[in-house]
Amino acid sequence: MKTTTTGTRERIVRSTSRLLQRQGYEGTGIKQISREAEATLGSVYHFFPGGKQELAAEAIRHSDREFAELLRAGLAAADDPAEAMTACTGLLATGLRESDWQDGCPITSTALETIGRAPVIEQAVAEAFTHWRAVVAEKLLAAGLGADDARELAATVVSTLEGAELTAQVARSEEPLHLAGKHLARLVRSYC
Repeated sequence: MKTTTTGTRERIVRSTSRLLQRQGYEGTGIKQISREAEATLGSVYHFFPGGKQELAAEAIRHSDREFAELLRAGLAAADDPAEAMTACTGLLATGLRESDWQDGCPITSTALETIGRAPVIEQAVAEAFTHWRAVVAEKLLAAGLGADDARELAATVVSTLEGAELTAQVARSEEPLHLAGKHLARLVRSYC
């Protein structure tokens, strides 16, 4: 019984995460989530009695963990942190192309739609960005950068990745991500 319960909750969170990524918060309804997750509406509300906002915040946390794993994989592709930047943007470009340009940043749409209206979601989004910056900073610290430089450069890297991924998605082209990787590599080299 416990496996089924855990499985249902996880399906609900994963389905919500993908729907929010592709449709945003306003475009995603609880009934659609229920259908996509193959779960009853009662199950959705059982696991998330706070409704759509509570569920969206948990989906953001799920997306945070998934994207952090993707970042770690890209950054681990090369010992040199500059080369790791191009590996990371290459990985993001491939994933975006393979999703037919639908699966960009997993939290952008929801973040923009809920600013100032959903504190629980805003907090989850802020925590995700903090987490992603920490993942990048960890790579930079390991390469010998000082804590302040690593923190600031990591913020620049994450912001650049966000913008490049959105631009690539809109243009239906990997080029913005590859260009971002090239220039992030130059920037990182200037610190190392």
